[in-house]
Amino acid sequence: MKKIILFAFVLTQAMVISAQETYEMATIETPELNGTARYVGMGGAMEALGADISTISTNPAGIGLFRRSMASVSFGFVSQSGASETNDVSPTRMSFDQAGFVLSTNTSTDKVSFFNFAFNYTKSRNFSQILSAANEAYLGSSQNKQTFGKIRTGIVGSADDYTYNSLDYLYYNVNNDGFLNAFGDTCYDATNYDMERGTKGYIGNYEFNVSGNIQNKFFLGLTFGIKDVNYESSSAYGEALIDESGNRLGIGLYDERVISGTGFDLKAGAIIRPIDNSPFRFGVWVSTPTWYSLRSSSYTMLKTSDSSTGYLDMNESYKYKFYTPWKFGASVGHTIGTNIALGASWEYADYGATNPRIDNGSYIDEWGYSYTSTSKDTPMSRNVKASLKGVHTLKIGGEYKPIPELALRLGYNYVSAMYKDNGMKDPSVWSLGNYYTSQSDFTNWKATNRITAGVGHASNNFYADLAYQCSLQKGDFYPFTNGDLSYTTASGKNVDLVNIPQITEVKNNRHQLLLTLGYKF
Repeated sequence: MKKIILFAFVLTQAMVISAQETYEMATIETPELNGTARYVGMGGAMEALGADISTISTNPAGIGLFRRSMASVSFGFVSQSGASETNDVSPTRMSFDQAGFVLSTNTSTDKVSFFNFAFNYTKSRNFSQILSAANEAYLGSSQNKQTFGKIRTGIVGSADDYTYNSLDYLYYNVNNDGFLNAFGDTCYDATNYDMERGTKGYIGNYEFNVSGNIQNKFFLGLTFGIKDVNYESSSAYGEALIDESGNRLGIGLYDERVISGTGFDLKAGAIIRPIDNSPFRFGVWVSTPTWYSLRSSSYTMLKTSDSSTGYLDMNESYKYKFYTPWKFGASVGHTIGTNIALGASWEYADYGATNPRIDNGSYIDEWGYSYTSTSKDTPMSRNVKASLKGVHTLKIGGEYKPIPELALRLGYNYVSAMYKDNGMKDPSVWSLGNYYTSQSDFTNWKATNRITAGVGHASNNFYADLAYQCSLQKGDFYPFTNGDLSYTTASGKNVDLVNIPQITEVKNNRHQLLLTLGYKF
């Protein structure tokens, strides 16, 4: 009992120095295709074509192609197919996606050089998602076995060992001497599991841009971005344990988490027209890491179907930092006459280089100035590298104007898998990020395919664009990490502990309808 009391004490005292876990960082840093309806309708392949305010988030030089000032707003609907409403999350919801303006100023007498300033808000990530997973072919493993295995096989060595987490504390303490028997010589398999999670929230991207057009041949741009993170998750996980006599015990794990905070980054880009009298152009850009500073708060409760065991709950709150990887991109664009525009873009980011940081808190120097100190979370960095990989994003899009007032658009957007096939949420990682984990499940999402289409109409200075996006993605859901360990019982018996859950295929298929209204000055 002393060990468990100590564990609870350490949980409360470790709040000052904290870091984050691989899969929660990946959730925050995963981008989406969003912006104006023209940009989405062309699959986002406008980094060399430019003259669309959404390029402020990818190639800042695209703002340099504006020759008139403008303002626009975008909004619409997002729907997740095959999902039912749960935990206050609806599969269909409205979304406000973009609002911004460009101020364009001519800087030469021949009217071919411009200096532009722009501001744009984009919902760069919409967290609204319903994830459901269930599997009946489950006998031979259980979530409770993970805690049992960590303790019995010696992975957990002491009360202040950071391989402990919230689940271990709850599983052990909810019924130390009863059915769960966490420190005994027996642990129990489950016959099935059922998990349902609803997430909502967004990342708002506020970006400021300066860009220039030199003789209509060289275009340069710089964007400073501030990200506002608002994430909420509510999940319910259940499994039915069974003992040697066939007795069953239902286990319910309920978890709520809120993540909020800010991040900032810088982007620089260029577009060049290499051939005089030709509209062909290519673009390149680079983005610094996004430096995130976040706060995570969670409430977790473990409950059993045995009224004598009752339930146990706990609250956690901590601050942490992490840095996303650098991004690099290149694109080409070409126009034919005044009625055809074609674009293709490529971008790369190595998410295995995501940098989790330990927030060591603030200190005041001898002159009275306050500083925040961080250090690299090396054990969790190894897990990041083992679980995440480089991501390639390919974009192809085109626009055709049968008449000057009407535009038809098509696009395709492909994002390679971010997760390695053997990636996992490793419960043995000695890290504060693991210490605060209150969910054992994880999903290795595969590649994303997006098909887009759009239509636009312009009349005098006003224009309206409508876009449709179909996003398709599959993933492998694990209720907990595979385990295959051995230990020796108090009576000297050697036991092989095999805890391999059944994988469940899940989907994240979305449909978006997006409307942009704009005005050119």
